[in-house]
Amino acid sequence: MFLARDFIVTTEGLVFAVTLNGLEEGRVVACLRYVPEATGLRKVDTREAEEILRHHPHYRYRSPRRDVVLQAVPLDRIRRHLQPRRRLRELLAGDRDDLLIRRLRKIVALLAEQKLNVARLGVTGSLLVGAHTPRSDLDLVCYGTRVFDQARDAVRRLTADGRLEELSEELWYTTWRRRGCALDFPTWLWHERRKHTKGAIDGTKFDLILAEERVVDDPRPWRKQGRKTLRATVTDAVAAFATPARYRLDHPEISEVLCFTATYLGQARRGETVEISGQVEVSPDGERRMIVGASREAPGEYIRVIGARGDAHV
Repeated sequence: MFLARDFIVTTEGLVFAVTLNGLEEGRVVACLRYVPEATGLRKVDTREAEEILRHHPHYRYRSPRRDVVLQAVPLDRIRRHLQPRRRLRELLAGDRDDLLIRRLRKIVALLAEQKLNVARLGVTGSLLVGAHTPRSDLDLVCYGTRVFDQARDAVRRLTADGRLEELSEELWYTTWRRRGCALDFPTWLWHERRKHTKGAIDGTKFDLILAEERVVDDPRPWRKQGRKTLRATVTDAVAAFATPARYRLDHPEISEVLCFTATYLGQARRGETVEISGQVEVSPDGERRMIVGASREAPGEYIRVIGARGDAHV
């Protein structure tokens, strides 16, 4: 099965990051992240990816369920399927010994000391596709909510005793700028610090990412109704770190928000009051929901906590 955080390589050598579990009409929903060049793979941003895919229209797909044009790869154009768990096993057992891989092995060993089941971990991003440099980040995938929560607890403990590092102000700021976030830096940083999904090991930034091994399938065709900003109370945030993240809302019109951008995963907790800006969708039976992150950067879209029990960022 294709899972979010996997990568796939096409027959032309284009490298896509899988963004949703499962298939949609025989396609893997994924975004173009790397292109082949004479010296190896080169990372591309969203704008350049869209320009490149103008010459590969078979990787652009109008989703009848989501009423939007997506990047997606037909099954018959997939040459390789790269999986985070398999790649981590290869890197841990292999004899390659560059700086980033040494730090990867070190953080996995630290997590194992904290009784984490490292068989439920993987590595994605540049290490998965073989395009890393000494300046690359470590993107650790945790399979299942239980392992993900255990990893966050372990990071909290390891940071407290000094074996892992908190991100420097410079690394936080660089991460914020890279995301192209609609929130200002202090607001974004307040939300990020309490997630315990980021840190550093010997100066290398790492991220913890939740991956679920199930497909949540809603066959109803949703239709876009335009942008809206609202305030509501979160009644359920169990899937706040999922892909997509889901927050149930106490609101007279909008029942839930789905977030497709990593920027706002884990952004809010049950009982908190949030302000949300995104796209409203309506189902054939009249249910309304909000979408945040129709694109990776999600310009102008956000989730922001404005009221909580004791520690809200206002």
